[in-house]
Amino acid sequence: MHLESEKNTVNKSQEELFNFLTEVKNYETIMPDSIQKFEVKGEDSFLFQLKGMPEIKLLIKEKTPFNQVILGAKSEKLPFTLTANITEIASAESEVQLIFDGEFNAMMAMMIKSPLKNFINTLSQNMGKL
Repeated sequence: MHLESEKNTVNKSQEELFNFLTEVKNYETIMPDSIQKFEVKGEDSFLFQLKGMPEIKLLIKEKTPFNQVILGAKSEKLPFTLTANITEIASAESEVQLIFDGEFNAMMAMMIKSPLKNFINTLSQNMGKL
């Protein structure tokens, strides 16, 4: 399953946004209002839980300064990645787009597609408010 968020403009330079996204504690500030739990689990990992959803553990898998940060599921049961692509617009302005890629069976994909799309759009929109 491949989902893309809307592109959002952020009032931070490309480098500032990249540095923000490589600090796992910062993800709490861009989570949806429906967050029930957020815990930093290490320098490169955290877990979160939204209302009515299971806990999800994420790990920073790759960083390409200052263009891309790739988060991945820590569990192999639900393998997916969430990629933040960062593009410079001006010296103090950048654009971000989130891309979700995961392998799920057809039934699971049908159930989670809409909530996932809403989730990545909310993350992207909240980055636009930074």
